[in-house]
Amino acid sequence: NLTKFNPSSSKWISTPLILEIQKRLNSDQQILLYLNRRGYAPLAVCSECGVKQSCHQCDSLLVTHKLKNQLSCHQCGASRSLLDGCQSCGRVETIQLVGPGVERLAEEVYLLFPEARVIILSSDTLNNHKQIAMTIKSIEDGKVDIIIGTQMVAKGHHFPRLTCVAVIDGDLGLSGGDLRAGERTFQMLSQVAGRSGRENQPGTVFIQTAEPAHPAMLALKSQKRDAYFKLELEMRLSANMPPYSRLAAIIYSSLNEKALSKYVNDLSFYKPKFEDVNIFGPAPAPIYQIKGRYRVRFLLNAPK
Repeated sequence: NLTKFNPSSSKWISTPLILEIQKRLNSDQQILLYLNRRGYAPLAVCSECGVKQSCHQCDSLLVTHKLKNQLSCHQCGASRSLLDGCQSCGRVETIQLVGPGVERLAEEVYLLFPEARVIILSSDTLNNHKQIAMTIKSIEDGKVDIIIGTQMVAKGHHFPRLTCVAVIDGDLGLSGGDLRAGERTFQMLSQVAGRSGRENQPGTVFIQTAEPAHPAMLALKSQKRDAYFKLELEMRLSANMPPYSRLAAIIYSSLNEKALSKYVNDLSFYKPKFEDVNIFGPAPAPIYQIKGRYRVRFLLNAPK
């Protein structure tokens, strides 16, 4: 519970977790720290003018990749040097980095446990099958103490000496308005937790969360999967959402924002009317702009 055990400023590992990691290291056991966020920091903001550094052709913030010395867009792949300064005022050395990625988490781990052998499992650090296979084998052979991983470490791997799994930000993915956010979070964290204690030694799972009362978190803690799914189904039924109905998105996109707006507004006058079918929109798509193209969505809700 991060409301009780909140790490100090610019730190991400709570005191109970630090003690548990040290205990496992003393027993020659492995630890997995899971954070499904690539790079060093998800947000870069200028302390001089307050502008968040964003992609010039996408509706997304630039992610800091310190190992590459770059700010990168995870939608289109565009990047620029960290040394270029603020995209608004041009000031250099005023960019403040907010939030953790796996690179930043590794930095904290190196300071806390300087003797530990640490490896980052991420698509940024491992980008071919040979590299991945060699890294997995080194973990299986006990040549790594602390694994810091993104979603790529969540499933399909068997690490005999791994006895402690810690989810650094359990709330990541619960927000954003996705109908399936809770369900997906429960599934992913269950898979991550399954990496721990797969041999004879018992495993421990830590999930750091600021929302311990969220139904997904309560279900993970109690391991009452079926009760959680029953609750999800009841909420879906009351809202007439899948699996009790179907959703389909129709997305229109254009390089010309004004032309797109006029087109979809004209189109909305011709929306057909069917029994038991709702057509919502037009509204901005969840990601409004990608690669310079503006995107507007109609959402259809129907029985089948």
